Amino acid sequence: MRRVLTAAGFALMLLRADAGFAIDSYRYLHVNIQTPWMIFLFLLVAVFVPFILMVVLMWWRAMRKPIPAPKSEIPNDD
Repeated sequence: MRRVLTAAGFALMLLRADAGFAIDSYRYLHVNIQTPWMIFLFLLVAVFVPFILMVVLMWWRAMRKPIPAPKSEIPNDD
């Protein structure tokens, strides 16, 4: 029953869609000179934030980890 309702809903959506919207879809994007800069800044943040987070977490973890005492190569015979 669920498949029938899904197929009917999909068919209704296809019947409702107008071909004119697909042809003139760029009218709604409002592309201007700031658009490439916004894309660049978004990608810059998306690329560098994980690296910055990785460095901060490595630094934070290194500060929390206790430094083990070095083992002596000469055995103690006490």
